[in-house]
Amino acid sequence: MSRLRIIHETIYSYKEAVRFGPHRLVLRPREGHDARVEEMRLEISPEFELEWSRDLFGNSVATVHILSPADQLRIRSEVVLQQTAPFPLRGSRPAMMVGYPVEFTDMELAVASAYLATTHPDDVLAVKDWIGKTINVGAFRGAESVVAAVASAIPRAIKYRRREAKGVQTPTQTLAEGLGSCRDMAALMLESLRALGLPARFASGYLDCTASQVGHASTHAWAEAYLPEIGWTGYDPMLGEATSARHIVAGVSNHPRGVMPVSGTFFGDPETYLGMSVAVRTERIADSTPENRGNAAPEGS
Repeated sequence: MSRLRIIHETIYSYKEAVRFGPHRLVLRPREGHDARVEEMRLEISPEFELEWSRDLFGNSVATVHILSPADQLRIRSEVVLQQTAPFPLRGSRPAMMVGYPVEFTDMELAVASAYLATTHPDDVLAVKDWIGKTINVGAFRGAESVVAAVASAIPRAIKYRRREAKGVQTPTQTLAEGLGSCRDMAALMLESLRALGLPARFASGYLDCTASQVGHASTHAWAEAYLPEIGWTGYDPMLGEATSARHIVAGVSNHPRGVMPVSGTFFGDPETYLGMSVAVRTERIADSTPENRGNAAPEGS
């Protein structure tokens, strides 16, 4: 078992005090067989009231009501996460081959259809054209190999650019510019997988990496494909590889807007808004259980 501390701070600044509408936070990591939230603290200023709920996708969502005007809104989340199992956990059995094109049961298809539907209908032809020129789908025997090929093709075509502006680029914008944030690249992968007949969802969360370990990271995003018998399988198109224990999922959705880490409104002249800063820091916590502490030396030795 390993433990990870995640500190995420977002600050919005304004020229003068403004009133705030409700803010939606998708910051709490999703729990399951491989991860459990040990503790979580939220610090928000100015004063606030908080409501927790679960959305349609099973994400933990905090709705924040800001009670007084201010020229700065600060949201700080600190989480200690237990990762309780190796990831991914495939066991000693031979890897299962999921054929391509993928076939779904009637029960699966009823849900998978929502993850097959495009969120950018005007971009479908351009995405299909890019895939056709980039990936020889017929050369792959298994669906997971197709997913991996899409993930590895994106960082060869798109250069990563950190972008703190709100929203996500359309796939055609990302392809035309050859530049994109992790969210832009994840959105491109989302639409690419769907164009190939693979249900896909957008995943938002954190990446435990060199930048986050020194507190210079932001939130992260990637895509997950649903493969029968295997389940949801994550691939990071910024890195061009499968996700690992370093990827901490906070929210999943069929649309990128569904899992924005922080979203909300303020009332006032748009020019009052000065900007936003985001900082994410991760820290691995040493296991202090008795079996891992060893024998302490006597005092004075």
